[in-house]
Amino acid sequence: REIVDTFRGGNEQRLEDTENLDLVRGEARFTGQKELEVRLDGGEMARISAENVFINVGARPGGVPVDGLDDVPTLDSTTIMELDEVPERLLVLGGGYVGLEFAQMFRRFGSEVAVVQRGSQLLAREDTDIAEAVAEILREDGVEVLLGTEAQSVQQDESGGIELTVNGPNGERALSGSHLLVAAGRPPNTDTLNLEAAGVETDGRGFVEVNERLETSAPGVYALGDVKGGPAFTHVSYNDYQVIEANLLNAGDATIDGRLVPYTVFMDPQLGRVGLGEAEAREQGRDFRVASMPMVHVARALEMDESRGMMKAVVDAGTGEILGCAILGIEGGEIMAMIQIAMMGKLPYTALRDGVFAHPTLAESLNSLFATVDV
Repeated sequence: REIVDTFRGGNEQRLEDTENLDLVRGEARFTGQKELEVRLDGGEMARISAENVFINVGARPGGVPVDGLDDVPTLDSTTIMELDEVPERLLVLGGGYVGLEFAQMFRRFGSEVAVVQRGSQLLAREDTDIAEAVAEILREDGVEVLLGTEAQSVQQDESGGIELTVNGPNGERALSGSHLLVAAGRPPNTDTLNLEAAGVETDGRGFVEVNERLETSAPGVYALGDVKGGPAFTHVSYNDYQVIEANLLNAGDATIDGRLVPYTVFMDPQLGRVGLGEAEAREQGRDFRVASMPMVHVARALEMDESRGMMKAVVDAGTGEILGCAILGIEGGEIMAMIQIAMMGKLPYTALRDGVFAHPTLAESLNSLFATVDV
């Protein structure tokens, strides 16, 4: 909490100290294309207009359609960080990165943990073999993982416990818990903005639609960060800012077309991912080859006593360029970033296969990984 407050306070102070910048605190809504009405924190109303307007209101933890959910206490990705106790048994709705990070974290704190995932695998965007390896690691850590399982109803018993009824491959079942974490999606904070007045179009879920320069359907109105949909990561939001800065302040021609969007699931060991997976490459009709090996073949991983997971990469069969990778293993995010740099430089996979890396480091695993490409 202290770290968050420090970061937030520092950013606010920099805003307040910026020349020719007014920090207005309140809730805004559009009254025209580039006109806003703001209810200030003190209750007064203010009107603001500008040549350019930037929508950067983010998203919030969402709910799921489960009978009784509104009548029981729940946690989300924000409130679970404020817990001052370790749950005796934590039930997690959702098998995405938020749910999995907290599931493993609280299991290691000492909680019993069960993850309920409606889909057939965890981390729906990942290849099946990667998702299965993630599930195996969580189960080894003592997390109960229920796949193909849908929450039906929930209620609170007389002692304050949570009773969750689910339906899965083996039929209906009751799960008991002390706490319930809902980690199933994040809707955008657009419902009170009156975007229609500005001529700003949204998709069916309320996310603002933008072009490759982040401009909305209303000229001069832009959207950045989670509110425009797509991967909801801090580094994506920062790159959105870089695109806006380049184009509006420096007369550049930056776009978000074709940008690589890396991410890391901060479980232990980490899952680092960038670019295309095998299934996505197949869906796109690409001619590709796959490199894959278990982390148990990585000497440094063995030395550090964490050899769970696997490494996987997809390469273009014609050019040899790396199309994407998923690194599930110790410091997986860092190894992924090394491959991402190679992708940014359009290096062929052979440059990493034949490169000289210090021994014994995790980097030298790239020699072995790309040696598995079936040519």
